[in-house]
Amino acid sequence: MSPCPEEAAMRREVVKRIETVVKDLWPAADVQIFGSFSTGLYLPTSDIDLVVFGKWERPPLQLLEQALRKHNVAEPCSIKVLDKATVPIIKLTDQETEVKVDISFNMETGVRAAELIKNYMKKYSLLPYLILVLKQFLLQRDLNEVFTGGISSYSLILMAISFLQLHPRIDARRADENLGMLLVEFFELYGRNFNYLKTGIRIKEGGAYIAKEEIMKAMTSGYRPSMLCIEDPLLPGNDVGRSSYGAMQV
Repeated sequence: MSPCPEEAAMRREVVKRIETVVKDLWPAADVQIFGSFSTGLYLPTSDIDLVVFGKWERPPLQLLEQALRKHNVAEPCSIKVLDKATVPIIKLTDQETEVKVDISFNMETGVRAAELIKNYMKKYSLLPYLILVLKQFLLQRDLNEVFTGGISSYSLILMAISFLQLHPRIDARRADENLGMLLVEFFELYGRNFNYLKTGIRIKEGGAYIAKEEIMKAMTSGYRPSMLCIEDPLLPGNDVGRSSYGAMQV
């Protein structure tokens, strides 16, 4: 399931094509990769997440959309501008490879999240194996997309980090641990034993299970912790699992 070198090279070419269009429009702009392609935790079906940094009052979504059409980078019917989304993005499918790409503007959190995940991958060498199997498991059941109620890749990774942090057996984090046993224990924890009604997940400061009331104190007035409540380690008032309305089905 893990990507082969040819697949990685193909994806880098996709990034290069889009970067060329961006630099043609705005020579001073900076294009960065984040998400699963950045961390290496991607499946063959995974999107490429890109963020463009530059000086604009508002994200120039339409300008970039027109340039991408003009240069035939995207399949014409695949390119969509989601300017009303919480994070405005351009979605497209690359013409040559059929790889899907999401492009946002000036969003630093995605890049910071990718760095955070890479640091945890160094700490827990078993993490990538666990994540790739779990991602495939959710993909096969159509439970891997937040907009259909599933669990996002970021939520899943935070759940896996928490699982390894708080595992009662210290040896569970060793590189030679039985991966099949770990997978079954992950399913037992989140499929049978976890108290979703009262408990939230925290990974910062070594990790902890915390009462949802505690997480709520840091949230913007009017917001309540969701069923799958995961504290964002980069934005404490943000509940990463809030959009996963199908969490109980998962």
